[in-house]
Amino acid sequence: MLSTRLASLRRMQFLRSWEAILFVLFLITLFFNSARVPAYLTVDNQINVFYLYAEKIIVALIMTFIIINGEIDLSVSSVMGLAAGVLGRLIELGYPGELALAAALVTGLLCGLWNGLWIAYGRLSSIIVTLAGMIMFRGLVWVLVEDRSITTFPDWIHNMGQRPILGPFPLSLLIFFFLLIIAYIVLQHSAFGRYVYVIGNNREVARFSGVKVETVKLVLFIASGLISALAGVLYTARLGAMRASTAEGFELEIITMVLLGGVNIFGGSGTLLGVLLSILLILNLRNGMSLSNITLQQQTGVIGALLILSVLVPNLVTRARAELNRRRFARLTAERATPAERKGVKAETK
Repeated sequence: MLSTRLASLRRMQFLRSWEAILFVLFLITLFFNSARVPAYLTVDNQINVFYLYAEKIIVALIMTFIIINGEIDLSVSSVMGLAAGVLGRLIELGYPGELALAAALVTGLLCGLWNGLWIAYGRLSSIIVTLAGMIMFRGLVWVLVEDRSITTFPDWIHNMGQRPILGPFPLSLLIFFFLLIIAYIVLQHSAFGRYVYVIGNNREVARFSGVKVETVKLVLFIASGLISALAGVLYTARLGAMRASTAEGFELEIITMVLLGGVNIFGGSGTLLGVLLSILLILNLRNGMSLSNITLQQQTGVIGALLILSVLVPNLVTRARAELNRRRFARLTAERATPAERKGVKAETK
């Protein structure tokens, strides 16, 4: 009996949540897209929708952790570009592809370490540090590659990004699903995940509770650099080429995916389920708009409007609930008050 009531309560809470709104919007988008294109819901088409954005959604997973933790990383796209630049330049100079790949991943790790040390131990704002990192890392790519396009990649790198590895799934999507499972386990079922939420809610309270705040932040930014570098390598493998502008501007859409998923920009709250639904909505919305011949600039405007709504609507709902609870409490207090207390209240108001 009790378990049934708890399950019913959970269902009601979900129906009132931001995730439920995203789910409904996702279903509406699927309906309109499938009505326009009969083969839209086929497995091949849905895999293709994910495949075109695989690198962004991989980085969105670690960005979820960082924003819940009360920070932000604006340098992810530049780290992707720098890792791609290191990979391409080393292969161009004749180094083995395996060595170049390892160097690209280590580059991303070092970029994350650089950001994390300044933020965790230098106590600097993550916006300032990662904005500086975004500019600096992108500058390093231009130094490495200049105004050229590198296309001299071995066949195994092309195959890694362009051919299915398991059934119809390419390597990038397999990595995304693997990281999604790991991220869910860590965020929802581990002490580290609880630390991420606690620090995002109140850093000082977390520190007084014995949480190693600096270590958690450092680990998150190192992971961000490493995963961004991996995404940069996958992006280069998919395109079969790289330039100094590779992945430029990706950070805005990655952050949009996370915030639209209901993750609080100030930290402390958010779920991977919301981010996953946000990813599904944005990918299918973009695909549907492309099928309707809507320009990329107009698509970006629609996504931007959704981002504003994602921040505005929950805030309005929270304020409305707080006001409703305040009025309800005032009414209950007035009903339970004795006649003498009511007279005293009236006298005070006069």
